[in-house]
Amino acid sequence: MYRKILVAVDGSSTSEAALVSAARLARALSASLRIIHVTDSPYDYPDVMYGHVPGDLEELHEAWHKAGQEVIDRAVAVALREGCAGEPRLVEGGAHVSEQVVEEARVWGADIIVVGASGRRGVKRLLLGSVAEGVARLARVPVLLVRAPIACS
Repeated sequence: MYRKILVAVDGSSTSEAALVSAARLARALSASLRIIHVTDSPYDYPDVMYGHVPGDLEELHEAWHKAGQEVIDRAVAVALREGCAGEPRLVEGGAHVSEQVVEEARVWGADIIVVGASGRRGVKRLLLGSVAEGVARLARVPVLLVRAPIACS
């Protein structure tokens, strides 16, 4: 069935729920698991977005890379806790995150993509967009959307 499972993580509780689901699925199917995180790059839009930010673009780039590596490292630890050794990949942005995720899945030959779905509605969805929705729209392989568990009070 699925031999190569790609999961995108961003450090949120929703992406952790997606990661746990992907790791369990990979373990159950004896499939390979690739864990990716897409970082922004200040070099893509230096004048538009970051031209007025004090400091240097290299420092900003290094800070984002370090933060992205921390997200990946935590994700690998979660996958291992679930009994699955995930192959980490830190992807530096350029295109929209959903486009990067779909391209990584295509290049790697993923059979399925797993992403967390935040469930944003209304203005938040309009302003922030939806990576999960973009992946589902663009992908040529099945996409598993995972919602974060609802905490009981």
